[in-house]
Formats: sequence, structure tokens, C-alpha cells
Amino acid sequence: MSTPVAAIAILLVAAAATANAATYTNHTVGDPAVWFFNVSTNSSASNYSDWASTQTFNLGDYLIFNTTTNETVVQTTNATAYKSCSADDTSDDTSIYDSGSNVFGQTITIAVPLTIEGSNYFFSDPGDDGFQCERGMRFEIKVNHGSGLPPILNQPPPPPYAPPPASEPPPVFEGSGGGQGQSISGCWTKIGGGFPSTVRVAVAAILGLGMAV
Repeated sequence: MSTPVAAIAILLVAAAATANAATYTNHTVGDPAVWFFNVSTNSSASNYSDWASTQTFNLGDYLIFNTTTNETVVQTTNATAYKSCSADDTSDDTSIYDSGSNVFGQTITIAVPLTIEGSNYFFSDPGDDGFQCERGMRFEIKVNHGSGLPPILNQPPPPPYAPPPASEPPPVFEGSGGGQGQSISGCWTKIGGGFPSTVRVAVAAILGLGMAV
């Protein structure tokens, strides 16, 4: 009789593990449109607020921005900064993601993890003048707790970047992938105290290559 009981116990444990298995989602922003500002019409490629209203966002999910070097991704929890389309009046609650490239019009992908529960705001402001944001390059989401953060994201922030001694070559951060096109490094800018103004990290910015979701 012990064998059937043991088998049932194993099945119950397996079922519980399956039920509790955390699942996370990659949300392609504006899908099927991309994160793009049309300079000919001075308008965004999509109504991103309408797109966001069709999605459910949880901690540990990623927002995938298929975009170009003409746009940026500003992420903030500061409602004032969002409403004014400006990151100038924020502290530790705003991050700016871009490609780190000085060449315009190149296709890149930027992946942004959702690590803060509650209201999160996103907009594009490459010229620091609010122009793109005011013309539709913006949206607000509410991030639910869901299954909570996965261990890989539930870590303390990395220490600030310190440049190497003059005798050592500077580090190089490169994208990766099997697609065609040249890989470039990403740039993550943190506005506010506690970090230097710009911290170099890889942010999955890959020329000519879209991230699979």
C-alpha cells in the first residue's frame, strides 16, 4: 500500500511545483508597431497608451523596445516628471536608456525589466526638450506583484562604475547575437543621487537585430 501513497504524494508535490512556477512575460512595446517617432509627421508611430491598456504587467516582466538611435527610453516612477515630459526634476526614481551611439537612424532593441511595483511611466526625450514625449511617445503602466521578482532581478544594485587606471585599456561592452549587423554597446543613465550621471552597461542594444519574445 505504501507505493500508491508515495506515488500520490509525488504527484501532489509535482502539481504544486507546477502551479507555483513563476512565469514572466516579454511585452513588445507598441506591437506590431515599434517605439518610433516619425519626424515627417512629428508624431509617434502608435498610440502607446492604448497598447499598454491591453496588457497585464507583473514584476519580473520585461518591456522590449524595438526602436532606433533617434529615440530614448525614459523610465520613471515620478508622476510630475512624466506629466511635464522632463526628467530634470527627479532624483533616484528615473532611468534613461539609450544606445550610446552617436549615429542616428540605426535599429536597436532595448530591454527594460519591471522591478518596481505600482505606477511606472515611460517616455522618449532624446533632445531633453520634451518634444517627442509631448507628441505621443509616452505611456503609463501599473506593475502588479504577480509572482514577485525572479532571483536574477532581486539583487542589490551594482556599484557605481569606476574608470580603470590610465595604464589599463577601458572596458568594452558589446551586444551579442547571430543576426547580421554590427553590435554596439548600451548606455544606461541614472538621474539623481547615489550614482554618477552615466553608468556604462550592456542593455541588449543590437543593430539590425530584434529580440525574440
